[in-house]
Amino acid sequence: MKNIAYILITALLLSIGNSCSDDFINVENKELLTESSFWETEEHAMQALTATYAAMQGADGSKWTFFEEMYTSLAYRADDVTNNTGETYGRSLASFTNTTEESGPYNVWKASYAGIGRANQIIQRVSEMEALEAEVKNNIVAEAKFLRAYYYFWLVTGFENVPLVTTFEKDLDKLFPDQANPSQIWAQIEQDLSEAEPNLPLSYPSEGKGRATKGAAKALLGKAYLFQEKWSLAEAKLAEVVGMDYSLLTNYADNFNGNAENGTESIFEIQFSGDRANDNDERQVLNFQVTPYAFGGWELFYPSQWLVDEMKTDRDALGNISERAYASIFFDDPNSQMYDMDTEELKSYSSVAADLNHPKYFKKYTANADTNFYNGTNISVIRFADVLLMYAEALNENGKTVEAIDEINKVRARGKAQLLTAMTQDALRTQIRHHERPVELAMEYGIRWFDLYRWQKGSTAPESIKATLVNHNKPFAENFQEKHIVFPIPLQEINVNPNLKPNSGW
Repeated sequence: MKNIAYILITALLLSIGNSCSDDFINVENKELLTESSFWETEEHAMQALTATYAAMQGADGSKWTFFEEMYTSLAYRADDVTNNTGETYGRSLASFTNTTEESGPYNVWKASYAGIGRANQIIQRVSEMEALEAEVKNNIVAEAKFLRAYYYFWLVTGFENVPLVTTFEKDLDKLFPDQANPSQIWAQIEQDLSEAEPNLPLSYPSEGKGRATKGAAKALLGKAYLFQEKWSLAEAKLAEVVGMDYSLLTNYADNFNGNAENGTESIFEIQFSGDRANDNDERQVLNFQVTPYAFGGWELFYPSQWLVDEMKTDRDALGNISERAYASIFFDDPNSQMYDMDTEELKSYSSVAADLNHPKYFKKYTANADTNFYNGTNISVIRFADVLLMYAEALNENGKTVEAIDEINKVRARGKAQLLTAMTQDALRTQIRHHERPVELAMEYGIRWFDLYRWQKGSTAPESIKATLVNHNKPFAENFQEKHIVFPIPLQEINVNPNLKPNSGW
């Protein structure tokens, strides 16, 4: 209290002294941006937009928050990932023993609402900026609406019962919102994406690569329809994406090694530059997190045994394991190889088996001869293969199983897996759920767990998450309870906002 008093007295004395100074001293500091001076130029609008994108990597902008808190929260509960129990990151989430104070879900919540708050400011303020041409305004506002939908997607699938905030408020009485019904959040996601889509470009010049496009809005909207089992709407919207100028990369591994960032298969990616100049550290660190200790990595998590076994069944017409399986995991097989970051050499499994701490590893996002330790490989959020598989799922649920198989076979052919032949609707549904999607999309950001989530929550052939985890020998599956279907509302937020209520069971 004494320190506060001294500060106030000093500030008062300075203000009295300054009042006696000449007027020419009391000029506005143009270097200090305020709310009234900020929203004036296109540069200001772009700075705000950049900050809105940045929330995808965490509210605090730290790569550690993203990879060790947010990524683990969205990945560790699923059946394709097994965490290293010797590491603390996400350990309680993986074992379904987390409490309402778990930091990972809290960081997902914080990042999402940071992005939403920034998007709300853009939507309100950019529309009023007289210095911007109408087309520029519309594009920036459309990007903000896409991002707001993206953040609400994580909130409604992760927590379900969350506040719906669409305006930027400064009135303290309005800063403690109630939770909305999940259907209201889904409706807002659909509205934002439907409004964003017409005003987003098909692509950007090279300096704008990575920004939300028309295809990204269509794909995320199709995904939102899929999650709500609006099969006809999902089919139609995803068909629009399939008809656009996207294509599967010839080499499956190029989706994860930095060789085809923002390329023909990319629909939306979280951008990492790898810049380390001037004390920057804009790298992604999955390469360290999945690489063996013996190769200079940290091995925070591994592919589950169920996933490895499923990968081994993914074979070509000659009976050989598919290229996509070899590109996804490093395992005990004569043809399995991985890059050693220490020696900068490609090594076979058999040559290093005795030095390995664990029998199997992920290969996606690992370093290679073209990317050093500190790389800036982007993290895929939606890629064209995912869209084709979602489109196939919608087709199958709409009774178009033959057409669905055709779409799946595009993905299988690229990964050098034998093409599917005729199947029943039920058999293909199982094939999509427990082979095609986990094998093609293993460990990719936020995909597998939320597939399991939507298949339990849906009314179309619902599947128990716990039963799936038990059947796939997920460690600690016996601890899973109904409450674990969603994250708990963070206790830190409940303590601040008296209008928030805990999720059921928490």
